[in-house]
Amino acid sequence: MTPLTARPLDLDQLATHTGRVVVFADPDAPLPRAAKRCDRLTRGAVARAVESTEFAALSPGKGLILAYPAGMAARALQIIRLSRKATAEQLRGAGNTIGRAQTEDAALVALDTLPPHDIALHAALRAYRFEAMKGKPKGPLGAFLYAVKNIDAATPALADADALAQSVHLVRDLVHAPANVLNTESFAAQIAGLADLGLEVEILDRDEMDRLGMRALLAVAQGSDNPPKLAIMRWKGAEGAPLCVLGKGVMFDTGGISLKPGAGMEEMTMDMGGAAVTVGLMQALALRKASAHVIGLVGLVENMPDARAQRPGDIVRSMKGDIIEVINTDAEGRLVLCDMLHYAAEQFQPRAMIDLATLTGAIIIALGHDRAGVFCNDDGLAGDILGAASAVGEGAWRMPLGVEYQRQIDSTIGDVKNTGGRPAGSCTAAAFLERFVPEGMPWAHLDIAGVALTKGESAHAPKGASGWGVLTLDALIRAKFEG
Repeated sequence: MTPLTARPLDLDQLATHTGRVVVFADPDAPLPRAAKRCDRLTRGAVARAVESTEFAALSPGKGLILAYPAGMAARALQIIRLSRKATAEQLRGAGNTIGRAQTEDAALVALDTLPPHDIALHAALRAYRFEAMKGKPKGPLGAFLYAVKNIDAATPALADADALAQSVHLVRDLVHAPANVLNTESFAAQIAGLADLGLEVEILDRDEMDRLGMRALLAVAQGSDNPPKLAIMRWKGAEGAPLCVLGKGVMFDTGGISLKPGAGMEEMTMDMGGAAVTVGLMQALALRKASAHVIGLVGLVENMPDARAQRPGDIVRSMKGDIIEVINTDAEGRLVLCDMLHYAAEQFQPRAMIDLATLTGAIIIALGHDRAGVFCNDDGLAGDILGAASAVGEGAWRMPLGVEYQRQIDSTIGDVKNTGGRPAGSCTAAAFLERFVPEGMPWAHLDIAGVALTKGESAHAPKGASGWGVLTLDALIRAKFEG
C-alpha cells in the first residue's frame, strides 16, 4: 500500500487537485475552512448539499459525493458528515467511508484540525483489494494525502496508522493466498524476511521438533509432502518476561482422513489465519518500535489424507507427555497448538500467553461472523482483551471454560480425546488447550474462525480476509504490556 502522507493544509490546492477531494461538514455548525473554500469554488454547491435532507439523514461518518464539481479540477468532491467533537467510532466510520470510495486516483483529505490517526487508519484498512493472482490486475489504489493544520503532530500519528494498516493488509494477503502458492516452506521463508525489520527469527524443522517431542503437532503434518515448520519471532523492545502470542498455521485443511465435505473446502486456505494475525502483529510491533517484549510463534503444517496420515483412533504423545486419543483428524488445530503452548511456557516463561486460531465451526454457530470467541482463565486478561477489542471496533465475546467441558474430552484409553463431539464444540476445543497451560499462567484462546474470512463487509474490510486481531492485540500490548 502507498504510505500515508501528511502535508500542510493549502486551500488553493483544493481547486487544482485532480483526484478526489474530501472535506467535512456538520449541519449544525459553520462550514470548516476547507469546506467553505470548496463551497466558494463550486458557487454554493457544498452549502446546498449540507443543508439538504439527504445530508441531514446521514449518520455521522457517512457522506455524499458530488461528481466532477464545477469550479474544481477534482474528479469528485466527497463531503463527510462529522463534527469537531466526533467520537472514536464516528472517526473510524468516516475513515471507512473515505476508504470505500477510493479508486486509482489520489485522495486529498482536508482534515485541518481533525485528529488524523483513526480516520487515516480506517480509510487505509477499507481501501484494500487482493489481485495478486489475477492475470490482468487493476492498477494499485491511489494514495491518501492528508492536509492538516499541525503537520508535526500529524506525521507520527500517520506513521503509526501506516504501520498498523500495512500489517493488517499483510494478514489479508496471507489469508487470501492459495495453498499451492503459500505453503509451509514459502510462509516460513517470508517470516524469515521479517528479520530485516529487527525481529529475531528462528525456524524449527521436523527433526528439531521431533527432538523436542512435539509429536502432536507432527502427527497432523505426517500426511503431507509439505514439511512442518515452527517459526519463532521475538521483538525485544523492553526487558522482562515476554508476552507470547501463538498462531495456528494449517496452510490447508482437508480434514485429513476425517475428510471434510467438498463444498466450501476451497476456503480452507484460511485455516492459517491465526498464524497470519500473529505474523502481522509482530510486523506492526517492529514497524512502530514498540516498547514491549513479545514473542510470536506460528506452527505451520498441512492436514492431508495420505497413506502416512494419522487415523481416527490413533494415539499420540504430546510434548507435555499427555496421551491424546485422536477421535477426529479434522480436530487438528488443537494438536498443533497444544505442543506450541507447552513449548512456549517452558522455553520463555512468559507473563501471559494468547493463542489465535480458526479452530471451530462451532464458534460461527455461536457468534456468527461479527465476533471472535474469547476463552480465558484470567478475568483481568479477559477484560483487557475485550476492552482492547471494543476500543478499536473489533467484535469479541467471552465464552466459558469449565470442568464440565473437561469431562467431555476425557479419554478411556488415553489421557484426553481431541474432540468431545458436537455439543459445545468450541468450548471443548478450548478446554483441550487449557490442559496444556501451566497452573497459574494467564492464558487466552481466541477462536477467530468466524471473523477471519467473511462473505460480506466486516467492520474494517471489504468481503474476504479481514485481518481481525492485529488491531486488538496491538491495542492490548500498548495498554498492558508496554513501558
